[in-house]
Amino acid sequence: MKASLTNKCIGFIGVGVMGSSLIKSLLVSSINSEQICISDKSSEKAAEISSAYQVKVKSITEIGQDCDVIFLAVKPQDLDTVLSELSQSLKKETLLISIAAGKTTKFIESKLANTNPVVRVMPNTPAQIGKGVSAISPGASATNDHLSLTKDLLSASGLVVEVAEENQDAVTALSGSGPAYFFNFIEAMIKSGVNLGLTEEIATQLAIGTITGSAAMLQESGIDAATLRKNVTSPNGTTAAALKVFSDSNLEKIVADAMAAAKKRAQELA
Repeated sequence: MKASLTNKCIGFIGVGVMGSSLIKSLLVSSINSEQICISDKSSEKAAEISSAYQVKVKSITEIGQDCDVIFLAVKPQDLDTVLSELSQSLKKETLLISIAAGKTTKFIESKLANTNPVVRVMPNTPAQIGKGVSAISPGASATNDHLSLTKDLLSASGLVVEVAEENQDAVTALSGSGPAYFFNFIEAMIKSGVNLGLTEEIATQLAIGTITGSAAMLQESGIDAATLRKNVTSPNGTTAAALKVFSDSNLEKIVADAMAAAKKRAQELA
């Protein structure tokens, strides 16, 4: 953990799946629980996370007064209301890190009384186990130091890359929503395995083992996905028969249409 983080007060407004995942990853990385404070519109949820991670519950106003870094981890439709309240107490040097899908840094900056630095982030849920991917984009007042601080905070949750903000909706469609595509495909594989005669337990083990092994192979071999696919596909073999079904069903178009729909929805939330 960077020394610069050891004295930072870190606030979370919103502690749903993504917010709580980031809290967990920060604590694993040696951020002290006493450095973190939280607020959520659900007092029950806030109490649950406070108990689970031994972090303090505060009001939005108190977080604005006390924190050096604030994660905006609320639903996009709730962000306007949160910023209206937060702006009244927010210190002008506080870094705001937003993970609200579709909401631009310009939108956030327009709601603030001061020119606070803002960094927009699109993380994903594997952050819960330190295997996430986060794409970050700076706002108008965010400096390289703010980006470095953001990367240091997020690095505990996995890979961090910097992209132009105009590409954030595409990131949302690929990696932000991507884990659900993966889980959906795994569900289908398991169900199909059961239909072919396997037990659900064995089908689940085989599907998960196949996917995790293939992902590791792709990451560690240095070989691109297309080549790896060709390497395992013997002419007129079983894999070729399966891939022909994907091709006949135009899998590539299905994926493209799905990601386009996710990007469009992200733009609608802006």
